[in-house]
Amino acid sequence: MKIVILAEKPSQAKAYADSFKSKQKIEGGFLIKDALFEDEVAITYGYGHLVELQAPESYKPEWKKWSLNELPMFPESYQFKVAKDKRAQFRIVKRLLDEADEIIVATDSDREGENIARSIIKVSGNEHKPTKRLWINSLENDEIRKGFESLRPGEDYFSSYIEAQTRQISDWLIGMNISRLYTLLLQQKGLSGVFSIGRVQTPTLYLIWQRQQEIENFEPQTYFEAYIHVNAAQGTYVGKYKDTFKTLPELIDFFKGFDVIHQQEQAARIAKVETKEKKEYAPRLYSLSDIQSQANKLYKVSPATTLKIVQTLYEKKLVSYPRTDCHYITPAEYAYLKKNLEGYCERAGVEIKDPQNYATKRHVDASKVQEHYAIIPTKKIPTAAALAKLGPMEQRLYHLILRRTLAIFAQPYIYDETIILTDVNTKIFKTTGRMIRQLGWKEIIGAAKKKKDEEKLPIVELNEVVQSRLYEKEAETKAPPAYTEGTLITAMKNIGRTAEDEAKAILKAIEGIGTEATRASILETLKRQDYIEVTANQLQVTAKGSILCEAIVGVEISSAEMTAKWESYLKKIHDKTGTQEAFLGSIQRFIQHLIATVPEQIGTEKIAIPMTEEPLGICPSCGASVLEKFKVYGCEKCDFVIYKKILNKKISRPMCSKLLKSRRTALIKGFLSKKGKKFNAVLILDDANKVAFEFIPFKPKVKKS
Repeated sequence: MKIVILAEKPSQAKAYADSFKSKQKIEGGFLIKDALFEDEVAITYGYGHLVELQAPESYKPEWKKWSLNELPMFPESYQFKVAKDKRAQFRIVKRLLDEADEIIVATDSDREGENIARSIIKVSGNEHKPTKRLWINSLENDEIRKGFESLRPGEDYFSSYIEAQTRQISDWLIGMNISRLYTLLLQQKGLSGVFSIGRVQTPTLYLIWQRQQEIENFEPQTYFEAYIHVNAAQGTYVGKYKDTFKTLPELIDFFKGFDVIHQQEQAARIAKVETKEKKEYAPRLYSLSDIQSQANKLYKVSPATTLKIVQTLYEKKLVSYPRTDCHYITPAEYAYLKKNLEGYCERAGVEIKDPQNYATKRHVDASKVQEHYAIIPTKKIPTAAALAKLGPMEQRLYHLILRRTLAIFAQPYIYDETIILTDVNTKIFKTTGRMIRQLGWKEIIGAAKKKKDEEKLPIVELNEVVQSRLYEKEAETKAPPAYTEGTLITAMKNIGRTAEDEAKAILKAIEGIGTEATRASILETLKRQDYIEVTANQLQVTAKGSILCEAIVGVEISSAEMTAKWESYLKKIHDKTGTQEAFLGSIQRFIQHLIATVPEQIGTEKIAIPMTEEPLGICPSCGASVLEKFKVYGCEKCDFVIYKKILNKKISRPMCSKLLKSRRTALIKGFLSKKGKKFNAVLILDDANKVAFEFIPFKPKVKKS
């Protein structure tokens, strides 16, 4: 009997081959001999997706032309083809599979890995052959061997393939039909370019755009806070009143009996003083989303880059499987981590005082581990020399994972929290202080010490009489922060918290929109489509992205809740309580609904298309018209441009027109320097017709006598 092991990529195939007693390199794979197998065994591999869905024109020649009259495009059955640049490897894989009596699916242990393998097997004509499944969390030799010693029945994972294939086909249907629908309708309004629509990418874009709209339309509101400065027998402290006030007169009126204007001292009484010990335990172990968010916050790297680097660390056998949504490990992983604790600490350059040598449910819970456990170091501890050979970001991310894991063995962070309530004329002011008793796990992960970590208060006694002085602080409400790639990944995962009641439970159950494995690629797709750009680590929707978002306001394709319902049904397919036919039928009905309703909506005046062909002025370089384009205001003939966003400040059409006409704008407030400091300036056109800054000298106000 001949067995073929089908891996996802060459590096994975080599890792498998290295774990066996004997290997021989052959074209497109390896021949192996080992006591684990009595029969002849070959290992081969794909390059990810060797096969893909056919293009529309493969079903009907008339579908090649983009036309509203040809919509919808619903093939009777869905056909797959071998990717043009991967045909040579596919021929090798097919030959080996044709010769096989049994196939071991050894692609990545997830839904997409199952889809990759099963699609190759089906197109090669070998789907009738018996299969087994390798399911592992590490590419270490002993873990690979354990996996091959306990292969699972292939049919147990077939529903994962159907789920992933259903997702793939539904994305094709929406992408091909709805992208053409919106592109053609927007082109009728005079716009150019292709507007790509996706089942997950479009709600994600809309999420970013909504936040950007909130920020742009935000009007800060002034408010006042009331504080007291207290002189006690053993020191001073500050108390804060719980409510805020819209105006200073309102504050003054509320605190009748206080001399707010002259801030004179008056007697007060300690109404309550209480100290409690508080404990904080080590943070949860990393899922992929968590480390993507953390790496973006610390190092400004994109989620896609983080996934690529952690995948590399996995292939170098240093960390466990990266595409996981789990924060837990099982007792088996805890046992090897505990056994290797000293070695890990040496490599991390840390010392754990009085290590906590027992597992807690916060981190170790087999019932919470379904497909994969959290991202943790493997048993393989790299030497200092080996670690030094890693790239700088590989080292940083390995240390993040290593220290987060070591933190579960450290003692809790412990502090004493003291609350003082001060009564001034029956008005209660609250003061909170804390004193650190034990840093615990914070020493391990290198958490930066914040101001609130330790705020010592003087010792006071109940009913002690103190002297207080009331004062106020003026403040402004702040707009919500722009999304970073890291915070967006978290928002996609936690979007159920802000959803309507019906969708909230669904979104929570499926952990938001997208999956751990796809969220990073969704962001990269939005960048590639010129829908978003990253400026100073903040996500900004481009003019092209704004056009699309304006066009889909109120349409279901923008809804995270709609995506959640789809994801929920896809999970039913995985659980064998739903069918591919039923899901694709609902997708087709949804597409028909949009084809019937969107043209009328696009045709109404309610949609404000943010681009126009009306010239903004004359090009100072060649005299032709300057027009609004996606990212710039640009000359229709030469390369003269004025960027629509300069140092995080949006340049409006009127600003651009004034700059072209007068070669200078009025004073513009709110530019953001690369160091994060705001400044005001006038934009000018210099002698070379380049946009430059002109700074207005500061003139102090002169008080009138």
